[in-house]
Amino acid sequence: MLTTSKTVSDVIHAHFGGLTPAERRLAESLLDNYPVSGLGSITTVAENAGVSTPTVARMVQKLGYKGYPEFQAHLHQELEASISNPIAKHDRWASNAPGTHVLNRFAEAVMNNMRQTLSELDAATFDEAAKLLADKKRSVYFVGGRITGALAEYFFTHMQVIRPKTTLMSSNASSWPQHVLNMNAGDVLVIFDIRRYEADMATLAAVAKTAGVQIILFTDQWTSPVVKHALHNFKVQIEAPSAWDSSVVTLFVVEALIEAVQSSAWDETRERMKTLEGLFEQARLFRKLR
Repeated sequence: MLTTSKTVSDVIHAHFGGLTPAERRLAESLLDNYPVSGLGSITTVAENAGVSTPTVARMVQKLGYKGYPEFQAHLHQELEASISNPIAKHDRWASNAPGTHVLNRFAEAVMNNMRQTLSELDAATFDEAAKLLADKKRSVYFVGGRITGALAEYFFTHMQVIRPKTTLMSSNASSWPQHVLNMNAGDVLVIFDIRRYEADMATLAAVAKTAGVQIILFTDQWTSPVVKHALHNFKVQIEAPSAWDSSVVTLFVVEALIEAVQSSAWDETRERMKTLEGLFEQARLFRKLR
């Protein structure tokens, strides 16, 4: 099994500036329907990009691979990892599980995920995303999938306290058209989409982008197809010694964004919080100390 923290897509982006015009056409072709576009024969890949076969061979070596077979092996590994179901994930981890307590294994995996994510997280991207979310002229929509819907709801619950014009979209795609109908150019759509990517998410992103909506994507190291439509994306490490992926680091980034947004206009946020606390008091929602 090949092991690397960077995907082929990461490598292509990192080398893009040093590619020839023909190699750039090839790179764009590979990224357009990534990773499927790179799974054909070298001849097919060349023809699809409108370049020669030697151009493909030269570029993959320029990217650091020994040859096209190694390049393609990395793509196959990524594809396998990105579509793994919980049973396959569990079996893979179980076969290599160290003889330590599950708490230790989980802690080590999560800390590794945190270090890797932070090493690759661009501070400028974070700041720009926070600025978009803090702009009260824009409406902000949140949506996630079957599992990540809980993360979308968590983000929304905090953001609706901090600012007005926030909407939580259901994970049920049948309700999305009504929300898209209300979106205006410049609004923000926050999408959570991790491996076993949900096909409807890419459709939603494409339609929203066409309407001029700015998309912020939370995804994993293999990258959701939504990325081609996103203005900003956060690629978070999610592997864990479990049948399920870990949301710890994704939640960390979400909570950091919440803090950045609320601190950017704290006086207004504080007034909203005070008003909300008054409403809680009237509703007798929380128990009071006697």
